[in-house]
Amino acid sequence: MKKYVAMTGASSGIGREAAMRFAQRGKNLILVARNADGLEAVKKEIAALDSALEVVVTPADLSQKGNAHALYESLKNFAIETWINNAGFGDYRAVHDQDLAKMERMLGLNVAAVAILSTLYAHDYRETDNAQLINISSVGGYTIVPTAVTYCASKFFVSAFTEGLARELIETGAKMRAKVFAPAATKTNFGNVANGIADYDYDKSFGTYHTCAQTVDFLMRLYDSALPVGLVDRETFAFSLCDYQFNYAGNSKRNQRLE
Repeated sequence: MKKYVAMTGASSGIGREAAMRFAQRGKNLILVARNADGLEAVKKEIAALDSALEVVVTPADLSQKGNAHALYESLKNFAIETWINNAGFGDYRAVHDQDLAKMERMLGLNVAAVAILSTLYAHDYRETDNAQLINISSVGGYTIVPTAVTYCASKFFVSAFTEGLARELIETGAKMRAKVFAPAATKTNFGNVANGIADYDYDKSFGTYHTCAQTVDFLMRLYDSALPVGLVDRETFAFSLCDYQFNYAGNSKRNQRLE
């Protein structure tokens, strides 16, 4: 049976670069994003690289309630060896001054869609050899950043949820593995969306950042690794593959007991 790598947020930025990198490894792809034209452009690039690969494009706005379920159901007939939840966006604004409509969309995409798609994938693939879930968090998923508190909280959820799922899979003897990738500032459209402007200048605003190619280099190292976390240091921008970052009460005497 033909196998696929499925990835959300695949029309631009890190997702687009990752799609090209998996295509270079000969992987068939299922690409998801809101931007249908962007997905078709990526599909054409991959066809030029290797016309034998199958690329399925699936436009979907995962920030809207119900769409994550609908997306997953539409892909039930595909054998998905790797699922990557990459779609997400940020918001640079003090909590008291947030646009609540934007905040709701961000939480719907960064939190709800990630949790739903991860859960559905784990339900179907936990006993599948070499099945792999990678959720894209952020260094803001391990450090609270000024004027990005709600965004960081959403990524703390991604990090904690994925680390917990990874432990749970191992403890229950599942074959599937879950991993969390936490990049630092990367030159994408993120800055434009997070600040609500069209001409975000990464050189002026950050000075130090990674290109999409550099960030995807790190992602692929995590993909190839047996470790559960790929983390970029926010100060040095060095990448490391590492063990779990959150405390885990796995052996606590205070855990619930069902007898």
